[in-house]
Amino acid sequence: MAKPVADRAELLPLLAEVFRAHGYEGATLSLIGEATGLGKGSLYHFFPGGKQQMAAEVLDEIDSWFEVNIFAALRSSDDPARAIAAMIAAVDGYFRSGRRVCLVGVIALGASRDMFAKQVHDYFRRWDEALSRLLTRTGLPARMARRRSNDALLSIQGALVLARALDDPAIFRRALADLPPRLLARPD
Repeated sequence: MAKPVADRAELLPLLAEVFRAHGYEGATLSLIGEATGLGKGSLYHFFPGGKQQMAAEVLDEIDSWFEVNIFAALRSSDDPARAIAAMIAAVDGYFRSGRRVCLVGVIALGASRDMFAKQVHDYFRRWDEALSRLLTRTGLPARMARRRSNDALLSIQGALVLARALDDPAIFRRALADLPPRLLARPD
C-alpha cells in the first residue's frame, strides 16, 4: 500500500495514474485507495462527489497543465517554428516519450465519455484552435491550417495508441519528429 497522502494536490497525480491504467470504469475505490494509501472515508473527505469528482478534478488538472505549457504558448507566439518545437517537446515530456497514455483520450473512448463530454471536447477543441490559428499566422489559409492541426492531433493521439499497442515508444517519437515539416510546409 502507498504511503497515505495528506494533501489534495498530491492526490491528483496518483488518481490520474489509476484512471490511466484502468479507465474511469475500472478505477475502483479499492484501486484508488491502494494507490493513495487512503481509505474510502478519507477519499470522500477530499472528494465528497466520489469517483466522478476525482476524475473531473484530474481532467481539470490536465487541462490546466496543457493550457499553461502548450495552448497559451501556441496562441501567443510570434515564432511558429519555435512554438511548434516547444509544443512537441512539452508533449513528448508529458507523455513520457510515448510511454504514458492520454487520459483525456481514455475518457473520450470509454463508456464515461458523456459524463465528461464538455471537458474532453474543450481540451481537444482548444488545442486544435490554438494550433490552427498559429498556422494561419504562417500564411496558410484557415481551412488548410485547420486540416493540418487536425492531422497533428490525430498523429499524436494515434501514435500514443500504436506505441502502447506495440510496446514501441519509438513510434511516438518518430511521429513527433515528423510533425514540424508537415505543419510548416508551404502550400503547393
